[in-house]
Amino acid sequence: MIVITGATGQLGRLVIDSLLQKVPASSLVAAVRNVEKAEDIAALGVQVRQADYNDPTGWDAALQGADRVLLISSSEVGQRIQQHQNVIAAAKRAGVQLLAYTSILHADISMLTLAEEHRETEAAIKASGLPSVILRNGWYTENYTMGIGTALALGAVYGCAGDGRISSAVRADYAEAAAVALASDNQAGRVYELAGDTAYTLSDLAAEISRQSGKTVNYVNLPESEYKDVLVGAGLPEAFAAILANADTGVSKGALFEDGKQLSTLIGRPTQGWEAAVKAAL
Repeated sequence: MIVITGATGQLGRLVIDSLLQKVPASSLVAAVRNVEKAEDIAALGVQVRQADYNDPTGWDAALQGADRVLLISSSEVGQRIQQHQNVIAAAKRAGVQLLAYTSILHADISMLTLAEEHRETEAAIKASGLPSVILRNGWYTENYTMGIGTALALGAVYGCAGDGRISSAVRADYAEAAAVALASDNQAGRVYELAGDTAYTLSDLAAEISRQSGKTVNYVNLPESEYKDVLVGAGLPEAFAAILANADTGVSKGALFEDGKQLSTLIGRPTQGWEAAVKAAL
């Protein structure tokens, strides 16, 4: 039995879709905080169990009978360590044979603030002794394409990434990688650095938006502090704005570039190009 945590999230739902092409629905469990939001998943024949990252008491029941578990990292930055520990401890008690975790690209050496909780989670998994596979996901292309409407309205893409190259991939490709790892043998002990086949700069992104939309969009490179202020002005909480600005600075230093093509190798096909993602967003 394979349990997917955070199954109603953007990545979790796609993982279930991919797994349904590989294993019977009856062998899947969707662990979710709100069961009512998983009615469409249950309709596919997938068992739905209630479990909250913040509540350690529900995970023993959620993981009962589990052979393999996908721990999708929590979206609550700053609270992830204890949340992930709750799942890891329950997986240990359940005797799970493989724990997969969605980490961040180059987590062991990354300069990104976002990497800190991932490093600690990887360490906790190692300390647990559980057989594990670490899926170090790079940036989601959607992180940028979701802002295309704003870029068109302002005539600019803002950031502090300089000429740093980004090897992003779409969520569906990362979801397929997780599904392949969960459905395959001999995954314990593996660490995958997952990223898109092609890389681009934010200047390249702005130019591609311009080309496809017919409207001029420029890349405006700012100091990190000024970019953080732009994000705050757009409505983001200051702490999260600081994390995103820090990530852009990391991009300028190569933190989100990877050319090993482990993602396309794992999924057995090229990753979706970022230009196609721009077209889809437009």
